[in-house]
Amino acid sequence: MSEISTLSARARDRVGKGSARAARREGLVPAVIYGDKKDPFSIAIVERDLNKLLKAGFFSHLIDIEVAGEKHRVLPRDLQQHPVSDRALHVDFLRVSATSELTVEVPVEFINEEKCRGLRRGGVLNVVRHEVEVYCLANNIPEKIEVDLSGLDIGDSLHISAVKLPEGVRPSIERDFTIATIAAPTLVSEEAADAQTEGEEESEEEAEEE
Repeated sequence: MSEISTLSARARDRVGKGSARAARREGLVPAVIYGDKKDPFSIAIVERDLNKLLKAGFFSHLIDIEVAGEKHRVLPRDLQQHPVSDRALHVDFLRVSATSELTVEVPVEFINEEKCRGLRRGGVLNVVRHEVEVYCLANNIPEKIEVDLSGLDIGDSLHISAVKLPEGVRPSIERDFTIATIAAPTLVSEEAADAQTEGEEESEEEAEEE
């Protein structure tokens, strides 16, 4: 299970662009908490506290937000950033409970590279997916998904079916998609292009399904 972080926040009585700009001048980031069949309400978070959490896996980490002595367990769902400075402008948080089933993207970590025959022979790890979207309960979000490279050789592909996922966690995509391949150095560019095409086709298919 991923680590649960904490943030302090204060309620915002006013909303709108003027109120949001005033909050940012004070070093605060406007945000909203919604979901779990409760009314949404606006809050403001200290920017420097939020920046500490803006790291890889931000959208797969639960956060306890304390507002006026009341804690709200949430999952970040959307982050608006300044197009030039990347400064956080607004955050959407989804309320969750222990029984909430969520769709989250979990970072992939490759292990046992020293035991990968293909890499030892000069091959290159071509990563197709740096994150895997999964279904899981809110209290069972994995910190990462470990992908074992042991025994793979040049030309081998590693699919999601070969990955041992934590109990109660399952991929959101039903087909046996590729996570990475071991490519010969001269094939890296070609493999990367194929992977990009595959990713674009998958995005189009998922959009059509929706």
